[in-house]
Amino acid sequence: MYIGLDLGTSGVRALLVRADGVPVGSQEAHYQAAHPAPGWSEQDPATWVAGCRSALAALRAEHPVEYGAVRGIAVAGHMHGAVLLDADGTVLRPCILWNDTRSHVQAARLDAADGVRDISGNIVFPGFTAPKLAWVAEHEPDIFSRVAKVVLPKDYVSLWMSGICASEMSDAAGTAWLDVGGRDWSDRLLDAGGMRRDQMPALHEGTGVIGLLRDALADEMGLPRGVQVVAGAADNAAAACGVGALKEGDGFVSLGTSGVVLAARDGFAPDAGSAVHTFCHAVPGRWYQMGVTLACTDSLNWLARITGQGPAALTAALGDAVRAPGSLRFYPYLSGERTPHNDAQVRGGFSGLDIGHDAPDMTRAVLEGVSFAQADSLLALRATGADPQTLLAIGGGAASLHWVQMLANTLNLPLEIPARGEFGAALGAARLAICGVTGANPSEVMTKPEIARTVYPDAALVGAFAEGHQAYRAAYPMLKALQ
Repeated sequence: MYIGLDLGTSGVRALLVRADGVPVGSQEAHYQAAHPAPGWSEQDPATWVAGCRSALAALRAEHPVEYGAVRGIAVAGHMHGAVLLDADGTVLRPCILWNDTRSHVQAARLDAADGVRDISGNIVFPGFTAPKLAWVAEHEPDIFSRVAKVVLPKDYVSLWMSGICASEMSDAAGTAWLDVGGRDWSDRLLDAGGMRRDQMPALHEGTGVIGLLRDALADEMGLPRGVQVVAGAADNAAAACGVGALKEGDGFVSLGTSGVVLAARDGFAPDAGSAVHTFCHAVPGRWYQMGVTLACTDSLNWLARITGQGPAALTAALGDAVRAPGSLRFYPYLSGERTPHNDAQVRGGFSGLDIGHDAPDMTRAVLEGVSFAQADSLLALRATGADPQTLLAIGGGAASLHWVQMLANTLNLPLEIPARGEFGAALGAARLAICGVTGANPSEVMTKPEIARTVYPDAALVGAFAEGHQAYRAAYPMLKALQ
């Protein structure tokens, strides 16, 4: 048996699977992030540990026999977070999360430094880890002077489990400290950010074994002694492992809190200026690229909050038929935007709002606006040479067939919807654990899910959605001018 942990910003999920990858059971625990100032997003790493304890305890209670046969465990987690540890391993301040934009000044400065984009393969976004440490150095110098190690969120959980400070390529690629093509820390990038190699965790591939679960923790949690802790993956790389997106041409579109269009790549082919992320994959010798929309289902959740209706009720009110975009348009820049703008300051909203518009009209505009943002990401990916011919549709928003059809029309690509069952980051982490412990070939373990249905673009509407997308793109300079 194997366990995959999916560490998110709102909770953690523990998935128990058999050696053949078939899920046995799962449990969740939830927590919240803090926002002490505009643009800030933080979390106490102790909440992650508490969440893992709770989810694992519930899994043990539900499946005691299988739980007692676990051989390996791996963690997938949200990227870019900065957990600062002193020489004793004590957390120095709350973790600065991926969606925190306070370090936009430091990010711009690092991004302009000679060679940074060439080595990292990426723009230095405000959400990345390196500018966060530069911000701490400038605004919290006493804390910065005590930093002995910097670890990423999922790696803090692995440290808690194993007592070993380690990371892996897919997560490290989002720090702006990694030579993404060379798959190693870069002394040039570290120096540009005012950091040292000895402050970095040891690097593994995602299938690498970090060490063993601490005996005391194994006894406390009711796990066998000798469970191997495998390096795991960043959340999107783990999701790619969960849906079998490993090789050139494989990819998915995720309608989650943030939106992602991801394409697996057989080689390192960065185009930093496109604002596409080029990261190491969690499996050796492979990379992936993705465009990111910061507020995807978050945009729908925002509308639900201000209308007093749930997201499912809002989308249900649209009915089954998808129609051409209207004059009401929504720009999902509620937290700034990554791809293709790299703009932490721009803000979104509605245009063309009329006294005759109602909640369904606004809902439709929100879904269209997010779909147009995903189309921006696809265009940016294609500029790097990635050219997926079909994509898996995953994430909570993919439960809305209306939204998936709208997205298929916008991207002008068939979208495959997986059958009900287990896939995603928790399964990807469990699959990495299987490969790490058994030495199995990832391509044999990380297979694609069964497809329940394929949603094809509606040829009668593709042109109208292309026109809507062009109008959406043309509005960005005007929104930028309003900052």
